[in-house]
Amino acid sequence: MNSTLASLLPFIIGSAVVPLQIIVVTLLLTSERRGPLKAIAFVLGMTVARLAQGVLFGWVLTGGSGDPADADSSSVVKATVLTVLGLLLLITAYKTWAKEPDPDAPPPKWLTMLESITPAKALLFGAGFVLIGPKLWVFILGAISTIGEAQLGQPASTWMFLLFVLLAQSLLLVLILIRLLVPQRAKSLLASLAGWLKRYNDPIVIAISLIFGALFLYQGVSAFF
Repeated sequence: MNSTLASLLPFIIGSAVVPLQIIVVTLLLTSERRGPLKAIAFVLGMTVARLAQGVLFGWVLTGGSGDPADADSSSVVKATVLTVLGLLLLITAYKTWAKEPDPDAPPPKWLTMLESITPAKALLFGAGFVLIGPKLWVFILGAISTIGEAQLGQPASTWMFLLFVLLAQSLLLVLILIRLLVPQRAKSLLASLAGWLKRYNDPIVIAISLIFGALFLYQGVSAFF
C-alpha cells in the first residue's frame, strides 16, 4: 500500500495546490457572515463530488479483482490519463503565459458573490468546482486508475481512495482549522494569503503546470514503451 500511496502523490499534490480553490476558501473564511461554515460547506461539496466520481467509475465499490488482465487494462488507462493530463497542464501553462482565459476557472461573478453566498449554495459551488474542472477530472481519474492498477481488493481500495480525497483537500482543511483555532489572527493572515495568491496567480499556475505537465507527460508516454 505504501507504493500505491507513493504513486498517488503527484495526483494528491496536483489536486491540493490548485490556486483558485485556495483563493475561494480563504475568501469564504474571511467573510463577515458565517465564513467558516461556508468554507466547510464548500469543501464538503468538493468531497461529495469526488466520492461520486469514485463510485461512478466503479473502483471504490469493486476494488481490484486480482486478474492480471484487469491490471494491464488499468495500466493502459493510467498511461493514457497521465499523457492527457500532462498535455492539458502544458497547454494551461502556455495559455496562462499568453493571458488566455483558463477554461477551468469559474465565471468572475462566482468570486464576487462569495461574500453573500449561503452555506447551501457554497456546498453546490464546491461540487460544481470539481465537476466542471477538466484537469480536476483527470487528476481523480489518474488516482482511480492507479488504485485499480495496484489490485488491492475492495476494502483496501476504498480506504486508499478515501485517503486520496482527504489529502487532496488537506491544504483547505488546514486553512479551516487555523480559522477555527485562532479566529482573530487568522482573518488578517487569510486575507493576506488571498491577496498574495490573486496577485501572483499566473506565475504560480505557470510553474505548477510546467512542473506537473512535464512529469505526467513523461510518465504517460514512457508507460507505453
